[in-house]
Amino acid sequence: MYLPNSFQVTDSEQLTDVIRRFSFATLITTLDGVPFATHLPVLHRVQPGTAGVLVGHVARANPQWQHFANSTESLAIFSGPHAYVSPSWYETELAVPTWNYIAVHAYGVPRVIDDEAWLVERYESSRPQPWPNQLPEDFRRNLLKSIVGFEMPIARIEGKFKLSQNRPAQDQANVLRELSASSIPESRAVADWMSALAGR
Repeated sequence: MYLPNSFQVTDSEQLTDVIRRFSFATLITTLDGVPFATHLPVLHRVQPGTAGVLVGHVARANPQWQHFANSTESLAIFSGPHAYVSPSWYETELAVPTWNYIAVHAYGVPRVIDDEAWLVERYESSRPQPWPNQLPEDFRRNLLKSIVGFEMPIARIEGKFKLSQNRPAQDQANVLRELSASSIPESRAVADWMSALAGR
């Protein structure tokens, strides 16, 4: 993605935090040069010495899982909070409206995990009464056959925290004040991220 130095974040803990907190991702693959996207929940698994592994599943009826066999690089997009920023908040009038936001792009080659036990373990193992165990065996197996799991080791990762870092300190303070006072929860969430970033 377009990533000016002012907004680039490379700290692995910050990037992983975004993935975990905003885990409903957009997974983009290509087949014969044509892009294909699926919106889906994705888990992040720690793998020492790497950026980790993304874990998820798609419906078997979704053709995207067949793209994984191509062993081509795919992209998972994680979008954090975003908010409108008015130029009237700046000290100078020579400015235009903009948008503050957080985004993380993770790249890797997914591989299919077509295994019932794996699917159950990834999503239900931490629960006192795992969901599939409450269903009749035949019914459970038919349901699980309708989805396909995948793992995507993260080969590279990009983080863009566009939070007014390119503005003078007073402008940043004004933006933070206005967003913090907003009636829109997502705007206040952006203010929280601005405060956290400034505190680092």
